Amino acid sequence: MTCRIDALQYANWSEKVFRQMRAGGLDAVHVTIAYHETFREAVANVERWNRWFERFPELIFQGFTGDDVRRARAEGRTAIFLGFQNPSPIEDDIGLVEVWHRLGARFMQLSYNNQSLLATGCYEAEDPGLTRMGREVIAEMNRVGMVVDMSHSADRSTIEAAELSERPIAVTHANPHAWHPALRNKRDAVIRAVTENGGMMGFSLYPHHLKDGSACTLGSFCEMVARTAERFGVRHFGIGSDLCQDQPDSVVDWMRTGRWTRGADYGEGSAAAPGFPPQPAFFRDNRDFPGLAEGLRAVGFDAEEVAALMGGNWLAFFDASFGPRAAAREVRAAE
Repeated sequence: MTCRIDALQYANWSEKVFRQMRAGGLDAVHVTIAYHETFREAVANVERWNRWFERFPELIFQGFTGDDVRRARAEGRTAIFLGFQNPSPIEDDIGLVEVWHRLGARFMQLSYNNQSLLATGCYEAEDPGLTRMGREVIAEMNRVGMVVDMSHSADRSTIEAAELSERPIAVTHANPHAWHPALRNKRDAVIRAVTENGGMMGFSLYPHHLKDGSACTLGSFCEMVARTAERFGVRHFGIGSDLCQDQPDSVVDWMRTGRWTRGADYGEGSAAAPGFPPQPAFFRDNRDFPGLAEGLRAVGFDAEEVAALMGGNWLAFFDASFGPRAAAREVRAAE
């Protein structure tokens, strides 16, 4: 099935953004509902989404399985999948993994830049790998059908997660470090571990992850996609735009600092440019998704490959990932 899926956004949600999703033909979007939130704070974010689902039923609904992407495509709506960029909503309680899956969470990062109870973030000086709790939580996520996301995690932790997990993991939003050496981008050894174990990576359109930043061109981005797909296999990649549309700069402060520091943490920014960087001209918002498909065709991908990169690969991953573990084993055995 031809579909369009974005594996990560954190926009300032509004009717305008939802309508732009429809204008861009987005059938599914994975949205962040937690950075540093506790369990109860993240539940409040679910409540907020419930109100949006009630207000805009002609535009969006909550997704739980791959079939909801197909339903969205058929009905001209966008399925919204919930996820965390940090394990803080499970606090120190492994039992909350299953609770969150029942509430609809389908992705959880094991760390967000810093060391967590589960794994090391990419900004730490040392990476000792997965923690004891991290290994247990991965097993529980495998059991219930929640995707292990290592987008903000450090190299060793990510490789260990890819090798330990009984189900393929994801890096929902990042680019190759060899193309642009941001701390958040992934080195070849990490991409290899994820893809060789059946996992997925979403290419990011966040300017700090792009070569030449906000001045990056569509051609440069699509050439990077082509070279990466040649090396690691086209079926392991999709889009994870990391679009933070309409967010005030106060939000990026929360993303970077949460409650863990009294000081300023500029992350991938700097004291001279502490806020959100402007999006590249070729990808301002969801209405620009059709242009990505055109750019991929221009660098040599055929129609089937473009369809896979724009959403087909993520849909297959959703089908294999969101149910109980026994179903995943059947899918992997069939491959």
